[in-house]
Amino acid sequence: MTQNKTYDVVIVGSGISGAVIAKTLTQAGKRVLLLEAGLTAGMNLDRNGNYLNYVDYLNTFYQAEIKVPNSPYPNIKDAPSINVIDMQPITATNSPSTTGYLVQAGPLPFASDCLRGPGGTTLHWLGSTPRMLPNDFKMKSLYGVGVDWPISYEDLMPYYEMAEFEIGVSGNVDQIKWPEASTEKQQVALKNKYYGKNYVFPMQEIPTSYLDSIFTGLVKEINNNDPVKFNGKKATIGFSTTPQGRNSVPNPQYPYRDILWNPKKKKLEFQTKKRWNIQLNGVVDIPEDEKYEYLPVGSTWDPNTGLRCEGNASCVPICPVQAKYNALKTLFKADRTKTTIKTQSVASKVLYDEKTKEITGIEYKTYNTANSLTYETHVAKGKIYVLAASAIENAKILLASGIANSSDQVGRNLMDHLCLLTWGLLPEKGYPYRGPGSTTNMSSFRDGPFRKEHAAWICPIDNWGWAWPVFSPGSDLAVALSKNIFGQELRALLADSIPRQLLLHYECEQAPEPGNRVTIDPNYRDAIGNYRPVIHYDASDYMKKAFKAAKDLNNQIFKDAGIQDYTVYSPTIAQDYVGYEGQGYNFWGAGHIVGTHRMGSSKKDSVVNADCRTWDHDNLYLVGCGNMPTLGTSNPTLTTTALTFKAAEAILKQLEK
Repeated sequence: MTQNKTYDVVIVGSGISGAVIAKTLTQAGKRVLLLEAGLTAGMNLDRNGNYLNYVDYLNTFYQAEIKVPNSPYPNIKDAPSINVIDMQPITATNSPSTTGYLVQAGPLPFASDCLRGPGGTTLHWLGSTPRMLPNDFKMKSLYGVGVDWPISYEDLMPYYEMAEFEIGVSGNVDQIKWPEASTEKQQVALKNKYYGKNYVFPMQEIPTSYLDSIFTGLVKEINNNDPVKFNGKKATIGFSTTPQGRNSVPNPQYPYRDILWNPKKKKLEFQTKKRWNIQLNGVVDIPEDEKYEYLPVGSTWDPNTGLRCEGNASCVPICPVQAKYNALKTLFKADRTKTTIKTQSVASKVLYDEKTKEITGIEYKTYNTANSLTYETHVAKGKIYVLAASAIENAKILLASGIANSSDQVGRNLMDHLCLLTWGLLPEKGYPYRGPGSTTNMSSFRDGPFRKEHAAWICPIDNWGWAWPVFSPGSDLAVALSKNIFGQELRALLADSIPRQLLLHYECEQAPEPGNRVTIDPNYRDAIGNYRPVIHYDASDYMKKAFKAAKDLNNQIFKDAGIQDYTVYSPTIAQDYVGYEGQGYNFWGAGHIVGTHRMGSSKKDSVVNADCRTWDHDNLYLVGCGNMPTLGTSNPTLTTTALTFKAAEAILKQLEK
């Protein structure tokens, strides 16, 4: 075991939370050590090396027989990633299921994955960046479900704006619809209240897909002629365009150049006259006569590549040109003279003083080559420590260390969006597989009094045909061939059916439940002796009622719009299959893994406070989706990035006391 020098802050993980902490702190003059479990690939500051590495990712993806989120990226035995292709139904004969990195204790398998490697899961995220709704922060008070957050939407608003700057969000605030508003006047009032009257995103809206126009047009006719019924009452279905973390045309109305620490005011501030210069590793003044324009961040190998989304439709798992944001872009903006990065360094334990409760180091194991069975153990020293390793890895490390758990909440309340998929053939061609994975969502059912009874959902219009549930278009060809359809008849069949494919996914908000949790067991270790996460997971009636309500709604839409319904649920369609009131439903994980070290107002029932600092250890912060007490219906990356900026500000205040 070796001892290293002492840094201001030691960070575990280089995903978006770790990258934001590293960038913000080093630009404020702090010395940071970042430990990354994955390979050096992608972390190299050499642009040519980054290009060659990314091409290797692309070629691996193109050649993969099964194309899932982690297909392009290496899975290393010394730092294994969760992979959805390892999931299997849990039965009496295979419990717990141990086929993948996770040990699945059931009764249902947890069917979402994430990436352990440089950039983390932002390498294969969809890029959707909706904010949470104000009521999402008050689930207990309003609906008697879960818990309230210790902060409000209004508290998080300035940090949401920072997150939207950092990610580089494209969108149109005026096209975001609020479920509680029934008139255009109410929509405008809520937009002004919750975004600000003059707020705009850094980049303009990416054009919505042709498929969106076909489907929303059909639903508009339903709204006008005979509205659907939702839970027995007539309901008008509304749509929002989806803000996205992918490059578009810069918005000339967007005023900000950067976010920098103000040491006098002890806060992070937007800048209009200064910005960080990557080449100079310092802050520079912006000449008064310089024309302002938000600068999209291009690829990590060429700043002139990826400046606009090219509509490649492979956002998950990989954007070929890096027009979609990933955390490496943020990490590249860190002050390189104050950033030390150690890759192939797997955090295994947090060390602490039993008397003072002060954290004294991070124990980590280094391996020389991928899948090596030998390793060395080291200790990283800092004044403050930040775990940014993912909701599951953070919980695992804390449990392995026996720390931060006086509330008994570490590992508990594991959540995801449970996706009920429906698929059918449109009455006319909508031409999916063109453009980003999704540009519009059905937003009417994100909030309402029904949340007392069942989960809310957001429903993106997917632009990937039936690829997710039945692996189209390859499966369409296989089915046709199995029916001895060949030649001209085959071409005509595929040309008619595939362009008419429609896929909806109802992303149902999972409520926090203490029994859904991450634990550890000394019987389950990885190749270098670290714990493997043991997952206990189930879907409650609160979720199953949502599946029923969503499917009932979907049946009406498909019938009234003339959409041929091909949806089938069975134990063989997907690993997660549940029954409710005599009907079976499959659900799929969304990759939105949250809630294992939630924040709260009291150390009795939460792990961190509103600044993401652990209640039990003054110099230990946890960042990432694990902090979220409830999930809401939005993709969690934007919210966790906002929380991370809040944590970074708190860390700087603590360092400069």
